[in-house]
Amino acid sequence: MKFSNVVSLMAFASLSAAAPMHIHHAHKRDVVYLTNTVIVDQNGNTVDGQATSTSAAEQKAAATTIVENVSTTSSESSAKQTSTSEEASSSASSTQSSTKATSTSTSSSSSSSSSSSSSSSSSSGSFQDGTIACSELPSMDHVVSIDWLDYGGWASVMNENGDTSSECKDGYYCSYACESGYSKTQWPEDQPSDGRSVGGLYCKNGYLYRSNTDEDSLCVEGKGTASLKSELSKNVAFCMTDYPGSENMVIPTNLEAGSTADLFVADSDSYYTWLGGKTSAQYYVNNAGVSVEDGCIWGESGSGVGNWAPLVVGAGYSGGISYISLIPNPNNSDAPNYSVSIEAADGADVDGDCSYIDGKFSGEDGCTVSVKSGSAVIKFYN
Repeated sequence: MKFSNVVSLMAFASLSAAAPMHIHHAHKRDVVYLTNTVIVDQNGNTVDGQATSTSAAEQKAAATTIVENVSTTSSESSAKQTSTSEEASSSASSTQSSTKATSTSTSSSSSSSSSSSSSSSSSSGSFQDGTIACSELPSMDHVVSIDWLDYGGWASVMNENGDTSSECKDGYYCSYACESGYSKTQWPEDQPSDGRSVGGLYCKNGYLYRSNTDEDSLCVEGKGTASLKSELSKNVAFCMTDYPGSENMVIPTNLEAGSTADLFVADSDSYYTWLGGKTSAQYYVNNAGVSVEDGCIWGESGSGVGNWAPLVVGAGYSGGISYISLIPNPNNSDAPNYSVSIEAADGADVDGDCSYIDGKFSGEDGCTVSVKSGSAVIKFYN
């Protein structure tokens, strides 16, 4: 069974998640990203007896398909648009023609050791509540500092009301980045009901406390079923969304020229869920030559970086299969300055044909492979 096509959903709220689902709601921004992943069969029906979709795009799917949708809508109505199927359908259909960037990034810089997230910043170990000041980013458990955001190394600082801060302080959740192949373990079980998400360590009385006491370590390793490989002469900045949290694309993986890097593949059966929806990792992939400092940010309209990067990659695992996708970014229709293909590592069992060559996906709306055993390699080349 192959999962080789990516199609857009016109309505998603009525569909139960049969595979990793990730719903983004960015806060206090002009643009919100909503993504979800479900599996549908050749008739457009979700598998495992789930609800039937009436999406026109799904009706065109010629084979069993894993679906990853990226759409935009206004932040003022984002919370309401997730409450009912009708509202979600209206929102998605009205934003399929979202603004697309027509210029490529003018940012260009070589990779540096200081921006690479492939090396651990500290030793591993159990985190002890109430022992580290909120002003200090923990130097343990594969945590890495994001210095360019000016949050004291944190990925974001936010409270349950959606208020943000430039420093980790009492009453706020302080989200953090983990090195490549890992992701954070900390978020409260009780999440805001209006579509926002919060994540990170909690600051109380000037000290840091776990918001998820089921986990002693701050970072968890992914499934290890996907990696990155470069045959380029410049670096490529992979930027994972800070989720749950600000949902900005600021978590860095710097694929250096001619090198390899690990990719975090979320175990969607055990990782964060929102309203029962499973979570996959979401990456915004910049043009080659853009540093993580310049690319792993919330980008300006038409900048070609961050949320305006030319490519989106999805990575999630559910039911014994990993799903790795190349997805078009509705904000940017320009081709990146590289080609990319997903290939099977030696001895791996990978179904699907997925590539993005000369600005064209191998599928009509992007493409996906399913990794049944071993791992897939996302290769970048000229």
